[in-house]
Amino acid sequence: MSGPALAVHGLHAYYGESHILQGVDLKVLPGEAVSLIGRNGAGKTTTIAAIAGFVRPRGGSVTISGADLTGAPPHEIARAGVALVPQGRRIFGDLSVGENIAVAARPIPGGWDESRVLELFPVLARRRAVHGDELSGGEQQMLAIARALVRNPTLLLLDEPSEGLAPKLVEQVGEILERLRATGLALLLVEQNLGLATRVGQRVLVMNKGTIVFAGTPAELAAQRDVEARYLGI
Repeated sequence: MSGPALAVHGLHAYYGESHILQGVDLKVLPGEAVSLIGRNGAGKTTTIAAIAGFVRPRGGSVTISGADLTGAPPHEIARAGVALVPQGRRIFGDLSVGENIAVAARPIPGGWDESRVLELFPVLARRRAVHGDELSGGEQQMLAIARALVRNPTLLLLDEPSEGLAPKLVEQVGEILERLRATGLALLLVEQNLGLATRVGQRVLVMNKGTIVFAGTPAELAAQRDVEARYLGI
């Protein structure tokens, strides 16, 4: 891999004439987990959308593993090694667990396949024949992660994976993401749950009004009580 798994420089993005992202800079190294946090409306999901190709930037650049993919369509971004776990999970409710996994699979030798993801998520192995809309919220979140993994990405984007989950399930998601980080997969995690974000992320970025207002380690963020109070409401 050449350089960072993801490098974003001076990114500007709009919804209509609303200027949402105002010069965002961030990078994720191979094998690194970075958490992007901030209040609702800060621009976190728009950042993910611009990286994934759902929103076309009006300025700046998005580089994936050394390739400039600024403004590329989502299928090209995916082909370059990016997989998304979207907000709200968005699994296929009328397909079984096994079918949800099979439809996303992009096999590579020694990579993630159905047997490997079911080993990571044993609850899904027991529910393999169950339709997606019959799963609990936690099971759906695990399936969304499993579906992304069988794409065999080099960069995994996760948009609010703790949303709507009970604390025990948030704890399980954190354990899984730490295990994935240890495999060398690059992670960009968008979260409002500060505990999960600082547990998984080796670096934490705080976003406010479309810009990054803090970048540092979880320990450095914890020492900046004014940042937490001003931008996170803590």
